[in-house]
Amino acid sequence: MFETLTDKLGAVFAKITSRGVLSEADIDSAMREIRIALLEADVSLAVVKDFIAHVKEQAIGEKVVRSVQPGQMVVKIVHDELVKLLGDDNCSLNLNAPAPVVMMMVGLQGSGKTTTSAKIASKLKKNKRVLMASLDIYRPAAQEQLKQLGDQIGVDTLPIKEGQQPLEIAKRALDAAKTGVYDVLILDTAGRLQIDESLMEELIQIKKISNPTEILLVADALIGQEACNVATVFNKKLGITGLVLTRADGTSRAGAALSMKMVTGVPIKYLGIGEKIDEIEAFHADRIAGRILGQGDVVSLVEKAIETVDHEQAQKEMLAMMKGKFDLDDLLSQMRQMKKLGSMGAIASMIPGLSKFKSQIEQINGDEILKKQEAIILSMTKKERQNPDIIKASRKKRIASGSGTEVSEVNKLLKSYEQMASMVKQMGKFGGIKGFAQMMKRSPMGNFPFGSINNKRF
Repeated sequence: MFETLTDKLGAVFAKITSRGVLSEADIDSAMREIRIALLEADVSLAVVKDFIAHVKEQAIGEKVVRSVQPGQMVVKIVHDELVKLLGDDNCSLNLNAPAPVVMMMVGLQGSGKTTTSAKIASKLKKNKRVLMASLDIYRPAAQEQLKQLGDQIGVDTLPIKEGQQPLEIAKRALDAAKTGVYDVLILDTAGRLQIDESLMEELIQIKKISNPTEILLVADALIGQEACNVATVFNKKLGITGLVLTRADGTSRAGAALSMKMVTGVPIKYLGIGEKIDEIEAFHADRIAGRILGQGDVVSLVEKAIETVDHEQAQKEMLAMMKGKFDLDDLLSQMRQMKKLGSMGAIASMIPGLSKFKSQIEQINGDEILKKQEAIILSMTKKERQNPDIIKASRKKRIASGSGTEVSEVNKLLKSYEQMASMVKQMGKFGGIKGFAQMMKRSPMGNFPFGSINNKRF
């Protein structure tokens, strides 16, 4: 979502951080380029004006002029102002109310309300009893869609009754949530192609009946500045408590995210980063600001790893590696765990130092390579995966044919495996990972790179 803006701001900062001293003219030039980058990213003009004014006011002060690294100080000022712009307050869901806590999902048709309802329910179900109810009687199969999503994630949905109106469904959902002793009730309301009076009146009545603790506006990031106009109207009529920006993975125009908090005064609580149920992340202004400035976001990457990695399996593999054991089944397991974290480009964008190489990593097409390598391993017999030494020419041909690849690709995979297996054996000899790390520190080769792009180590 922020890729284009990140590239342009990176180019601006590269100029100023390479200079030992910054004049007022240098800062003016940098501010002009930042202004253009923000406007091209679809940030509203009013927001850009305020942002540049605040940054410039601090950038030409004594603190920057006398700084040992004035360029880095300007980057820090921009980062801090971005955090303020995006919302530096706590953006977590408010569940501090008597059960059932009602969450009302609102927005235009096609913004992703139903899927987002299920995504949030999936997150909450870990420690809350959740009931979902669809109030959308206008879109064909909308209620059935929510039911199917509920079945998929293991969350209860209100039984469908034909002929009921939205207000009747809301009352029935509230009764069901109370009698069923649910902690959270999520109301998935109907949307329209555009805002109209009948839609707003219906939502106002639903709000009166359900008394929601959270009213979340789901907005599509692809509609750019129009998302701010939509948010303003919904906020004025309903008093929304939070924003969810969907399809944040499919646009390079970050204007909606950068403008909506400032325009409405309402925090962004979630970003939808894909169609799958687990592809939603809590919005943290400081982390997003870090991503925009190419500084990565290791905290979010670690949190995602904690959520997605099979810890029991990982522990078994670690114990085996401590003993120097590593076969192709272990390699396949690690590939699958890595795929759960997202695309190679997405992972790179969260790692400081690697984020600037995101486009090059995507060009390498690492995700496609992983798919091919997985197919190659799955085309092997169990005996071959456990004992790769037996894989000779005839077996390689069969494996390549079965996986739809070339023999050369099978050879590359086996060579990579041999290198990893050799390292694992060394770890076993030196008493596991800690012992191996100490050995590498003492070794003159201890600073070898794991890989490189454009001759730069990482």
